[in-house]
Amino acid sequence: MKTWTLVAAIAIGAVAATGASAQEGVLKKIKDSGAITLGYRDSSIPFSYLDENQKPVGYAMDICLKIVDAVKKELKLDKLEVKYNPVTSATRIPLIANGTVDLECGSTTNNVDRQKQVAFTNTHFLTASRFVTKKSSGITNIEGLKGKTVVSTAGTTNIKQVNEVNNQKKLGITVLPAKDHAEAFLMVETDRAVAFVMDDILLASLVASSKTPDAYVIPEDAFSLPEPYGIMLRKGDDAFKKVVDQATADLYKSPEMKTLYTKWFQSAIPPRGLNLNVALGKSMEKQFAKPSDSPDPSVY
Repeated sequence: MKTWTLVAAIAIGAVAATGASAQEGVLKKIKDSGAITLGYRDSSIPFSYLDENQKPVGYAMDICLKIVDAVKKELKLDKLEVKYNPVTSATRIPLIANGTVDLECGSTTNNVDRQKQVAFTNTHFLTASRFVTKKSSGITNIEGLKGKTVVSTAGTTNIKQVNEVNNQKKLGITVLPAKDHAEAFLMVETDRAVAFVMDDILLASLVASSKTPDAYVIPEDAFSLPEPYGIMLRKGDDAFKKVVDQATADLYKSPEMKTLYTKWFQSAIPPRGLNLNVALGKSMEKQFAKPSDSPDPSVY
């Protein structure tokens, strides 16, 4: 009996220690190391990508740097080193989950399935899953993809959505996975696929960055409702999430947020001085006024 009591006490102590560790988590790691690690994408324009100097830049990167300032203030640090770690659609969740990356600064959709593995802070953008194709294809809607070969990026919600619609409508679409957005768009450029299914804002970025922007079209037909993008962080770390949520909420509700949005979506951006000309819609204005980290599209 005493043995079982001792075992139970040890187990309870282990659970309590784990809970305390989860609460301290990233903040303790950052304070002890004097560094925070940001995950970045190499081609998710304008959210997170490499500029002409191979430096990570973008809308989500700027938001993450604001979070870094808040963390530095919270921990009362004189200085805080920022480290950068590349991530892909396939590696971003594992690298957050195992603690390699503290914040994933990109274009990651916040949904219920992902919240089983990671956490998200307040939404910084709303998008829908659409497709880009060459104007010469003559395809204007999803039904036009019937029997065709399309591509989407591996590890994304988009490839799941196109497969679901393909099965539901019995379209006989051949869906190919690509390692990243750049490779997927190249497959359309080189006619290895007739269309690339991805978040509409990323498609707009890729088209604007291409050699012949006028050669492409993004039809209105969508594979999804509007979906929220959020900065990703480790699940179960309430103390860290509280700091991150407060930092993003303060930023989004401030006049600075509209300036930040204009900088990346309505102005010339590096490296080629392209202007995406994406207006700040009413849904985003509502989200900035009342920040939410909900994965439910109907909330927005």
